[in-house]
Amino acid sequence: MSQPANAQQTRNVVPFPDVGPRPKLLDRVRHAIRTRHYSPRTEEAYIHWIRRYIVFHEKQHPSTLSAPDISRFLTWLAVERHVSASTQNQALSALLFLYKVVLAIEVGAVPPVVRARTPERLPVVLSRDEIGALLKQLTGTERLVVMLLYGSGVRLAECLDLRVKDLDFDRHQIIVRQGKGQKDRVTMLPGAVRETLTKHLADVRRLHEADLARGFGRVVLPFALHRKFRNAPTEWRWQFVFPAGRICRDPRYGSPSRYHLHKSVVQKALANAARLAGTTKRLSPHVMRHSFATHLLEDGYDIRTVQELLGHRDVRTTMIYLHVMNRGALGVKSPVDRL
Repeated sequence: MSQPANAQQTRNVVPFPDVGPRPKLLDRVRHAIRTRHYSPRTEEAYIHWIRRYIVFHEKQHPSTLSAPDISRFLTWLAVERHVSASTQNQALSALLFLYKVVLAIEVGAVPPVVRARTPERLPVVLSRDEIGALLKQLTGTERLVVMLLYGSGVRLAECLDLRVKDLDFDRHQIIVRQGKGQKDRVTMLPGAVRETLTKHLADVRRLHEADLARGFGRVVLPFALHRKFRNAPTEWRWQFVFPAGRICRDPRYGSPSRYHLHKSVVQKALANAARLAGTTKRLSPHVMRHSFATHLLEDGYDIRTVQELLGHRDVRTTMIYLHVMNRGALGVKSPVDRL
């Protein structure tokens, strides 16, 4: 028996529990995203762009719209809102996900869109002296996080997602689980943080034991591991290396649990440290990762090694750091210096 023409579309639809009234569109989008284990940041971004798309078309339901309407919205973003190329691509990805996965509608080829310009930007990199001046202005947990960002090249989200079991002191390495692109990788555990990190973990363990005594002590686990391993949420090895300061009572995570430190804590501490250190460069936690890669290349390490530590899929992504190494402008000596 031949299958109906829309059989493939039907298989792509994410089933939603058939209980009560049909859920709202954005709830269906959230369900589809979480079913595929996309990151919370992806969920937040997709919901944002789908909502803006609906508002742009005067709150028409997306099922009544088509490819030309997507094109008009994306063109408006580039021409009127002056968004970057990466932002425009993110909006397109969100809308394609909405139509293909949630609504199971084949929109076809999107008509030509006015594309946002893609400027070639060099990453901001701090010198070693600037890194040292910055660390002098930081204390406590925030200083330890920044040292790991610079000393290991991990992203801020990857650092905050670390569990106790991901630290291997014997082999001097950190195992990054489900990093960008849902890939695992191994990077170095800096010797300079070993003593401080050991003391920090002792404090975290005391906090965990106090939580257990109060009837809490649970931690959010990825996917459905809490059903497969019933005791895992309270085990020490699954706890976050950098736990939040208070118990999380968000119903999305089930029972009250302790989540990891919020990224804004590190961002605010780093911004304040940059102000106190007097740096004029535009600073963010990701600058620590840029500085890590650049300084390794300056020290003579092979670019393939740096690529593996950073988790880049393509070596061309890593090669951008060759342009910001400490060699002046392409290593050329200025003629005025010869006078």
